[in-house]
This record gives sequence, C-alpha cells and structure tokens, in this order.
Amino acid sequence: MFKDKTIVYTSGTFDMFHYNHLRMINYARSLADILIVGVSTDELVSSYKAAPIIPFNERLQIIEALKTPDIVIPQHSLDHTEIVKKLNIDAFVVGDDWFGKYDYLKDLGVQVFYFPYGTGVSSSTLKKAIHDSYEANLKLQQKAKPVTVKHSVE
Repeated sequence: MFKDKTIVYTSGTFDMFHYNHLRMINYARSLADILIVGVSTDELVSSYKAAPIIPFNERLQIIEALKTPDIVIPQHSLDHTEIVKKLNIDAFVVGDDWFGKYDYLKDLGVQVFYFPYGTGVSSSTLKKAIHDSYEANLKLQQKAKPVTVKHSVE
C-alpha cells in the first residue's frame, strides 16, 4: 500500500505551540511522502520535566488542525523502537535539544535528523518570559500602592 513512499515520524510535546514547532514539522514534511506526528502525553512529559501548560487533548487537536501531518498519534514513550517497527518509519525528525538521544534508531535502518532549534523560541523560554513579566508587574503594582488623601471638612 505505501510501497516506495517515505514515511517520516516527528514528535514532541508541542506545549504552547510556537514558530519553532511549526518549522520542525514543516521540515519533516519536506522529507516525507507520509508524515506522522506524535504528540507526547501529559504523563510522558511529566516523567522527565514539568507538566505541560496546555492539556494533551488540546495539544493533539492543535497538531491535527495543521494541514502538514497526514496522521497524528499520541506518544506514550521516549523509546521509539516499537513505533518505528510498527509503522515502518524511514526517518525520524526531532529537535536538536535531543541531540544523540535517538541515534539507536539508526541501527533499525531509520535516518535520524536533529532539527536545529537554534536560539529561537521554545516553550521553556515562553514560560520563563511569562513568569518574569508577571513578577515584574506584581512588583510595579506593589510600588504603586494607592495614596490615601485625607480631606478636612471646615
């Protein structure tokens, strides 16, 4: 059925969906005849870092709404051995913040591409910027406490 088609898998948390997520998915699309995108479950993400801000079902729907993926699936594990075999994956694309982590897939005949996120936006930097902005606004509000003016009645 999919003979002579290149099947590419990319995956991520896709929390607070941003431009670098889109760039990576578009890059994976450029390599693929069939693009499968895995969205990490809340449980999976919580096993190695802070829980996502956006719930899994909403993140899944955001990725499904893109025109780029052919198939969107939940990702339950960081070990992609089973999914690669089950879906006959030819190539895997992941952000370069995971550099080296998925080299074991090469032994299964899968090309691994570490997409260069560079110094651009990430969900972690977005969360930090929001937190820092919130704290700065709180400090400004505390400094600008309303002044009570007493009126004398004569």
